[in-house]
Amino acid sequence: MAVLTKITDDEARTLVAAYGIHDLHAVQGIPAGSVNSNFALQVGTTRLSRGARLFLRIYEEQDKVGAEHETALLEHLAKAGVPTPAPLRRTDGRLVSLVGGKPAALFPWRDGQMRCQAGVTQEDAMRVGEALARVHLAGAGLATQKGRFELEHLMDRLERITKSGNERFEPLVPSLRDALVRTQIARDPALPTGLIHSDLFRDNVLWDASGRVSALLDFESACRGTYAYDLMVCVLSWCVGDDLEPHLARAMREGYEGARPLSDVERRGLLAEGSFAALRFTITRITDYALRQGAAGPRVVKDWQRFLFRFERLHALGEDGLRNALGA
Repeated sequence: MAVLTKITDDEARTLVAAYGIHDLHAVQGIPAGSVNSNFALQVGTTRLSRGARLFLRIYEEQDKVGAEHETALLEHLAKAGVPTPAPLRRTDGRLVSLVGGKPAALFPWRDGQMRCQAGVTQEDAMRVGEALARVHLAGAGLATQKGRFELEHLMDRLERITKSGNERFEPLVPSLRDALVRTQIARDPALPTGLIHSDLFRDNVLWDASGRVSALLDFESACRGTYAYDLMVCVLSWCVGDDLEPHLARAMREGYEGARPLSDVERRGLLAEGSFAALRFTITRITDYALRQGAAGPRVVKDWQRFLFRFERLHALGEDGLRNALGA
């Protein structure tokens, strides 16, 4: 989340009027994040309540068609019981507006806190696993597009690193390329696939005061992929401190299987799927953050070495070691 596109008070009033709201009180940018522009809007009476806070997202990378697809997906998931806020519909029935020529959507505000790694409990891990499974179940049968981070795309990013001439990162390319190819070969094309979040990190989950999941956020990377891959993204982002923490990993797997049991083929595929996920985030964090450091560097810094460590740790564990850590 970030503020990359400014919105004037007049633009904001015009926007909310399209939703039948005519008393805008305040507009406040939300500075955290790196992809879209986000704002908190304080309004008066809405269809939701008397006096409400709303969340405005201006899409910086997606076009109108992409934004319409994402908002329709979120509406579907919310109706299916996934804890994510459904976008508001305009008075003309549409889900997407335009602000400064860019697509925008309005959502109910969800209060909640994010977890730091040290604060993640077994109960948290179990709840996240269950919530992820609910996404997979709710998305079954939906027409979804292939993800952006497949082998070919990651290979293109490695080529960008080579062409950058960066003395620190260029020497890493041959080993990363070899690891990526080996891992792709090890992946089982028969694994079950469907809608996946693909980025359900700790900063994409809000928690209420009772310790329950308040909202799953940022479905911008949602796509068609393997469920095992999505589960391992969560394991790698929620269950690793100085090392993989088996008590958290097992709780996450148990929470997931409480809603959607894993098949035997999925259990066997967890190592390769987790390894591919670790390489994906290693490579994208190099290209999106590390290579762009400087006077006008990225607003958010994400450490690529954390995921290279995760890849190496998975490799050291092997299939049996990982399944034992997960209790799978």
